Amino acid sequence: MKIEISIAKQTLKLLDNAGKVRTKYQVSTAANGAGCEKNSGCTPLGEHIIRVKIGAGAPLNTVFVGRRPTGEICTPELMAQFPSRDWILTRILWLSGTELGKNRLGNVDSMQRFIYIHGTPDSEPIGVPRSHGCVRMRNADVMALFDAVEVGTRVVIR
Repeated sequence: MKIEISIAKQTLKLLDNAGKVRTKYQVSTAANGAGCEKNSGCTPLGEHIIRVKIGAGAPLNTVFVGRRPTGEICTPELMAQFPSRDWILTRILWLSGTELGKNRLGNVDSMQRFIYIHGTPDSEPIGVPRSHGCVRMRNADVMALFDAVEVGTRVVIR
């Protein structure tokens, strides 16, 4: 398996080992565009792997803060109570860059930047750049992707 993410098309493709598209999803990457530097708010480019999978078995719309479930389920009322929260929901696929100096180590380390593929509230637009650097997905989509991939799966962001 391999994941290909297109920033230009705001899509994520899950490919089988022969390179055939198994599933295609709309996503939302960074509002600030592509870039690898810390504190840029950009989505990093290049080759990555899924380093950690977080949230197996958690209910749909589970809220995560600091990669830990808070015990909350995202609702419009909860969102109104915390309007500035960057909602990380349902599942987290934590990415680690594999290209030294581009997205790994130093000032460009994707894992140290906490770059994830994760769920977002259903009220948030998908298919347009809106995130703070992560790759946002619909909750049902990220749950399906989470179940289809393993730690170590290659992720290419272009």
